[in-house]
Amino acid sequence: MRLNTLLAATAAAAITAGAAQAETLKIGASLPITGGLSVSGEKHKRGYELCTKLINDAGGILGRQVELIVSDNRSDTATAINQYERFINVDKVDAVYGTFSSRLTFPVASILSKYNMVHAIPSGGALRIYEQGYKNLFYFQVNAAEYTGKDVAAVIKQLIPAGEAPKSAAVVSADDFFANAIEAGLLGQKVKDPATDKEIADLAPGYLSDAGIEVLMQEKWPEEGFNDWLNLANSIKRSGAEMVIGLTASAEEAVQLTRSLKTVGATPKLVYLSQGAQTEFVEGVGKEAADGVLIHTTWHKDVPFDSTLAGKPFSNADFVKAFTAEYNVEPDEDSAIPFAVCQGIEQAILGAGTTDNAKMGEWLHARTKDDPVRTVLGRFSWDEVGLPVEKSHIMTQWQNGDLTFVYPTGEFEGVSPFSYPKNGF
Repeated sequence: MRLNTLLAATAAAAITAGAAQAETLKIGASLPITGGLSVSGEKHKRGYELCTKLINDAGGILGRQVELIVSDNRSDTATAINQYERFINVDKVDAVYGTFSSRLTFPVASILSKYNMVHAIPSGGALRIYEQGYKNLFYFQVNAAEYTGKDVAAVIKQLIPAGEAPKSAAVVSADDFFANAIEAGLLGQKVKDPATDKEIADLAPGYLSDAGIEVLMQEKWPEEGFNDWLNLANSIKRSGAEMVIGLTASAEEAVQLTRSLKTVGATPKLVYLSQGAQTEFVEGVGKEAADGVLIHTTWHKDVPFDSTLAGKPFSNADFVKAFTAEYNVEPDEDSAIPFAVCQGIEQAILGAGTTDNAKMGEWLHARTKDDPVRTVLGRFSWDEVGLPVEKSHIMTQWQNGDLTFVYPTGEFEGVSPFSYPKNGF
């Protein structure tokens, strides 16, 4: 009798455990934890993990604890594709979070579209990602990378006294999806689908031309294995360009380029980099070299964005406090962006009342300026291809070892005066 009772109790416990496990809400994310994109990949992981922890501490989503499954794609495209296939077909995830970089996001988008998954993208800004015709893309930054130059030009036109702005530029870039996209907008190039050669957009004459800046030098380095930074820096110096534009694929490349410009004694009046808002940048190049460098960003710790998490108000200051307590370091945009993606997916599930991705997508598409997704990056609604509506970059500048925000002016408190000219490193 006692044996039967024990067996019955064991079976009941197993059923209860199985039911509890079945109630777990699974979300998968493939990230470059190792390889060339590892610095940003690890920070994206922290953003996803912290958001998941806070949601679970508050009771989960729809009464279910969230199980976050993160796989290291080693900065490799094929691996990222295979991992999302596995999330869907083997792990049976309820939802996914996007990966880091346009290079990985572009092919992953086709896989997630095939399975009708909502594709919330943290870091994949190339316009051609959004012109593939997929219906459930949602980009959690400002706009396609091709349009980044609009805000760079605005800083030059609005914050530099007339007659003192740089009149020439050297544009150097990685042969990378993201870098090529920003370059296309700055130089006024045509954007084409590489598979069909179909023209997606004609960006002529370009933001530099609009700002009255002549391009004296243009050079591109290979996507992998480049190490000839000193020769590149010397070429920039010899060009005599008053503005240096460095479009890198990673923060590590931004460090290498800046160190080399310092070594050769380059003296530009203005430096704009597409990467470098991370603490690793100022630590890698030093305060003096970083001072005056202009970088666009989607997030800054002092911008007073208000959002929601677990159905309750959650401010940007709350995010900074929680992140610092968890990791003993302040966050930067590489962690804030995936945190916002997590907030968006949570709000989509709650708004749709289900993890059915079709209904989640419908709910996200229905967002408007007056009824948006609310995140630590601000408010989001999207156009028909998945790009955010009516958002601008926060233009930041390193000043005495601190990343300050200098544009837009008049929109937030705490905007610092723009430091110009840089006059070298």
